[in-house]
Amino acid sequence: MTVCRIGHSFHIPVMGIGYSIDAPVKVAHYGITSTISLVDDGIIEKMRQFYCQYFQLPFNEITQNDDDYRAKRITAYLNLIDEIVKQKFEELKNSLESKSKELQKYFDMLPDCSWLKEKYASFSLKDNVTEFKNWINANLIAGSIDVNIMTKLDKENFRDGVKLPVEYCDAHAAFRGFANSKLSSSMVLSAGMNPRLYNYIEKFDEFFPNEKGEFKKKITLKVSDYRSALIQGKYFAKKGIWISEYRVESGLNCGGHAYISQGNLMGTVLEEFKNNRETLTKSINEILFSALKSKNKIIPNKELNFKITAQGGVGTNNEHNFLLNYYNVDSVGWATPFLLVPEVTNVDEQTIKLLQSAKEDDLYLSNISPYGVPFNNLRNNTKDIEQEKLVSEGKPGSPCIKKYGAFNAYFNGKNMCTGSREYQTQKIKELQALNLDKKTYDREYNKVVEKVCICVGLGTATLIKNKIPYTKEGEGVSICPGPDMAYFSKILSLQEMIAHIYGKLNVIERTDRPHFLVKEIIINIKYLKEKAEDSSTSDKEKESLKIFKQNLLEGIKYYNKLYSTVKVDDENVIKTSLSQLKNLEGELNDVKF
Repeated sequence: MTVCRIGHSFHIPVMGIGYSIDAPVKVAHYGITSTISLVDDGIIEKMRQFYCQYFQLPFNEITQNDDDYRAKRITAYLNLIDEIVKQKFEELKNSLESKSKELQKYFDMLPDCSWLKEKYASFSLKDNVTEFKNWINANLIAGSIDVNIMTKLDKENFRDGVKLPVEYCDAHAAFRGFANSKLSSSMVLSAGMNPRLYNYIEKFDEFFPNEKGEFKKKITLKVSDYRSALIQGKYFAKKGIWISEYRVESGLNCGGHAYISQGNLMGTVLEEFKNNRETLTKSINEILFSALKSKNKIIPNKELNFKITAQGGVGTNNEHNFLLNYYNVDSVGWATPFLLVPEVTNVDEQTIKLLQSAKEDDLYLSNISPYGVPFNNLRNNTKDIEQEKLVSEGKPGSPCIKKYGAFNAYFNGKNMCTGSREYQTQKIKELQALNLDKKTYDREYNKVVEKVCICVGLGTATLIKNKIPYTKEGEGVSICPGPDMAYFSKILSLQEMIAHIYGKLNVIERTDRPHFLVKEIIINIKYLKEKAEDSSTSDKEKESLKIFKQNLLEGIKYYNKLYSTVKVDDENVIKTSLSQLKNLEGELNDVKF
């Protein structure tokens, strides 16, 4: 069955730096929530110019010579997107008399069980148009224009050689850009805990509740387990800040950077959230109300609630509904499949063809990210090919034109990005001076030169697709789909993608796709085996891997019971999954350290 919410039961998470940077312009007026990355204010400024020209609006450039330019660029762009979305949404609602294609599309894309859809279908142009227009205005909602920052990308900045105050650090400035915007939406915080940034948030009144428990701006926290949610939720509550959504993401069965979670599987994590939701709500409310009182802030007249959402590897309507029905999540994130929806995401033609033909071996967990976190990668992407060519020519690394990853000090205390030519050149010289044997040298050399400038690569496709000059950036495109990309091969329209999500259409042609919960185990075991077989894995790491293995075994035990007692999917999927679980348990038991 299709689970119904007031509106849509899915959201589009952030994708890369540029892939979803303007998604709200394309989907928000249809009631669909999506997320903009705030990493690259340079591309943000270029996209602001692009949309100002497209909609014939005035554009005044904000240059790097302007004070606080990063925050100002972000504020200006978000205000523009907000203005465009509101205009498109009003036009859609005001086209009621003619039942325009856009208005029809809004309702067509809703789940069939939606009472909004049923009411609209009953409307006739002969009915009271004013009355129905009032109903439209009262009930239709636009999708939220959410934004995302990676909390650890918080590089210090300088002007004329002088270090600027902490509020000018990258993540701080991006946060301020959102806080100062006209948006009433959510800031998605990802990539781990940054106390310095978290402490900064309480400086903005927009994130505190009013008497009704409403917020001008909200905080969404991306987490990998319940413990992380509890710790960070309490941390924020002590400052009077409420987490409005805990966004649970699979550690490995996802796109982008993979924040590996000690073998904790999505199902077991969501089970813990499900069983402790009431306790979590009560305990954090108590801390929050106490903090608000001590800060002389407004205290809501009722207990606050939060959403729990989930994302990572979901690819069918049955999987979507299972998360909604069994774990009671409020929304399900669909990201990777949308890379094949040109109406929504910015992917260049060459990369789309690679995505269409990608199989399991083409989608792999790499070490190319300068951020020091495993990164889901697509084999033969043009940025990697560009890097390989530079290495073969004796010029490894890229010119560091963005510097978002230059947050660690290396040679002579200078902050560098490990994907930069400057760093790689000096690091190779350092290796050469060590007189290592060839095998050791080659291994260490490859660790250096495999790092790629994804700060540029993850945004280049946006420039290419929108015909924005990219001479400075070059043509190399990085992309970070999740493993589920192997099972999607068709270019889709937005309506086709949503029809697939809601079970009205099946766009997956392959019949050998594992259930997404089983797929997560497969990926985790592969990762564990690679680490176990790696001769450079330390004894300390091996002890951690033993915990990883034990958590996986407990997860398999949990899934065996779940698949045997709950209608997780149709009977064939359940039968196949139980057989796969048995084989995976045997494979896991064979892993030795």
